[in-house]
Amino acid sequence: MRNIGLIVMREFKERVYKKSFIITTLLMPLLLALMSVAPTLIMIYAKGDAKTVSVIDNSGIVASALESDEDVKFVIVPNGDLQEELKKSLESETFGVLYIGKDIVVNPNDIQLYTNSSSSMLIEETITSQVEDVIEAERLKEYNIENLKAILEEISVDINLSTFRNGEEESTVSSSAVSSLVGIVLGFVLYFFLVIYGSIVMQSIIEEKNSRILEVLVSTVRPFDMMMGKILGVASVAATQIVVWGVLVITMSAVVLPMLMPDDLMANIEAVQNGADVAAMASAGVDTSMVTAMASILDTGYIAKIVVLLLVFMVGGFLLYAAMYAAVGASVDEAQDAQQLTTPITIPIILAFIILTMIMNDPNSPLVVWCSMIPFTSPIVMMGRIPSGIPTWEIALSIVLLYATFIFMVYVAGKIYRVGIFMHGKKPSFKDLYKWMKY
Repeated sequence: MRNIGLIVMREFKERVYKKSFIITTLLMPLLLALMSVAPTLIMIYAKGDAKTVSVIDNSGIVASALESDEDVKFVIVPNGDLQEELKKSLESETFGVLYIGKDIVVNPNDIQLYTNSSSSMLIEETITSQVEDVIEAERLKEYNIENLKAILEEISVDINLSTFRNGEEESTVSSSAVSSLVGIVLGFVLYFFLVIYGSIVMQSIIEEKNSRILEVLVSTVRPFDMMMGKILGVASVAATQIVVWGVLVITMSAVVLPMLMPDDLMANIEAVQNGADVAAMASAGVDTSMVTAMASILDTGYIAKIVVLLLVFMVGGFLLYAAMYAAVGASVDEAQDAQQLTTPITIPIILAFIILTMIMNDPNSPLVVWCSMIPFTSPIVMMGRIPSGIPTWEIALSIVLLYATFIFMVYVAGKIYRVGIFMHGKKPSFKDLYKWMKY
């Protein structure tokens, strides 16, 4: 154990004391926050100038109902000729010409848009949606219903659905949107750590094998101790990063976000956290979906629980996959030769990431549940399910199976590792790895 501890500390210090690790660890939460708001910023700053569209309306009912906005500006051309307007549009800064046929109400396809530059889905959607509304209104007039528009607006309703999760003592309010989003983010974090840090272990062993450092070290350290030291050392680096991120997230939730919330919203959030009647709040017109979502985000106890479970599954999943990556790294001389052997390792990780997207539809579907128990996919899939609220025994069983499989995999990988580190000049096959396991 002393030798393993020395190797762990060497691997830990080599990576954690680098400036790149410190900068990455501190800036990654900021980068994730920027990525979350990036689509909104892109939509705001990516908008161009309003496009001017000349409208030739032979039906006489559509053009007057078209409304210009910040994306499209409609200019009506009374009794316009299509060919003449097309020529004029080429000479001016007009974006294009919208031609509406005489029988547009009967034949909704009798409409064409001629553009002088590349069109866009936004412009086409703006035009088609407005024309569809006009046609539908004209068709409804045939039923001779007075004030139909006012009637439709009066009967229109938006439902604010409050979702409750039954507990042993009382029902608790929940937010499926927050649960799904948090699950996807946690699953992605696990995916990132398993792939990146697993390959770091493999690459480190390949480099030391090529430099013949391992042949010197194994004269005083058992190959198994060497492998375990490397795996645990890199695992401690990943765990350190998770702990730092967890502390930053909890600090944001407990200190920063409450200061940024409006007073009325914060009051509703505190009321929900203190057990207020959410159904009564919804009846009073409060947007309970927003309030419950923010109540989950600002619940430091909930976030601390998520961080702890993330750490447990990250360490277990990494130890499992790092053992396999270490065996592959010890078996080859070059990183290019490892591609064939790492394919069976990466397939379960990719499969787990694909199944992760299914959790939003149903976190308790049979396929998702089974994959959250199978050790090779459970770290990613289970972390995606946990925010949705699942039985504790399922989490415990998944952890036990994960760490039990890790122990078995370390035994198998150790037998391959002790033979592979001395093999040079030959690209091993799966048959060779099986023979080494039996030595």
